[in-house]
Amino acid sequence: MLVQVRNVLTAEEVAQCRGILESSSWIDGKATAGEVAARAKRNLQVPENSPEARTLGDIILKALGRNPVFNSAALPLRVLPPMFNRYDEGMSFGAHVDGAVRAIPGAGMRMRADVSTTLFLTDPADYDGGELVIEDSYGSHSVKLPAGDMVVYPTTSLHRVEPITRGSRWSSFFWTQSMVKDDGKRTLLYDLDLAIIETRRNLPDDSRAVVALTNCYHNLLRRWAEL
Repeated sequence: MLVQVRNVLTAEEVAQCRGILESSSWIDGKATAGEVAARAKRNLQVPENSPEARTLGDIILKALGRNPVFNSAALPLRVLPPMFNRYDEGMSFGAHVDGAVRAIPGAGMRMRADVSTTLFLTDPADYDGGELVIEDSYGSHSVKLPAGDMVVYPTTSLHRVEPITRGSRWSSFFWTQSMVKDDGKRTLLYDLDLAIIETRRNLPDDSRAVVALTNCYHNLLRRWAEL
């Protein structure tokens, strides 16, 4: 399931993040890539344990907490602290799949990566190229969103970032361990949630249809969730 989430950050929050990033140090992105992915990766990243990364991460985690679309699509159990990358002219990231298990910094524990997320911090007019291309059973999907918007997709997906031919593309990326690890089951729950929302627009909350659909949603989540 690939879901585009609009207006995760306000314009003021995007500007705040950009200001912090402009004064941050940047390192070679290969530092956080596995052996295979590192061969395809040409970008820059903010050091993940830097004060800037922690401050920026807090802004984004608070935004995720108030966003119903992300929570419905990802059903998050754990969210890895957000990281930040930059693609300048000539940089790209070839086709790769993200690692299945990630270490949680400072927690002494690991988490399964079920859902990948890219949050765009640069408007599309400010750079050429840099599309995030995600492959699934329905083909390839090219994603290039306004600053403050993000895309959520299964971590099992093969994906790449096309070369930058003008300007610079800045973004945040992070992984989520979902309460429901199977993407097909998450998709069913997300579609059911959307149906409940639409039904509630047309019927009162105490109607039999709304109560029955809500009951079905929670019983499926109870059956499939791993906590």
